[in-house]
Amino acid sequence: QLQLVESGGGSVQPGGSLRLSCAASGATLNKYTIGWFRQAPGKDREGVSCIRSGGSTNYADSVKGRFTISRDNAKNTVYLQMNSLKPEDTAVYYCAARPWGSSCLAQDMIYWGKGTLVTVSS
Repeated sequence: QLQLVESGGGSVQPGGSLRLSCAASGATLNKYTIGWFRQAPGKDREGVSCIRSGGSTNYADSVKGRFTISRDNAKNTVYLQMNSLKPEDTAVYYCAARPWGSSCLAQDMIYWGKGTLVTVSS
């Protein structure tokens, strides 16, 4: 059973950076599609970024050019580097995984972490 644990959240001023980590146990991530999602207070969950087993990536328009997803198979960890953070990036960030297929949709993800809070405020 794959387990995912997010870390790296915190409070940062606008324009700052954070790197989120999604550490896996119970299985190796290299054959999984991994997605980062976020949910702000009072808003629906939205997809942020996704990386497939072959290395292809997706980004939401709102984060393109600012966020970068990557994976370190040796560490069994996926990262989300977040630069030029804005107040509207404030949310709980979740990583999720699916062991087959290339869909990055939330409803197709099988395993979820518990989330890490990112707060962007001056």
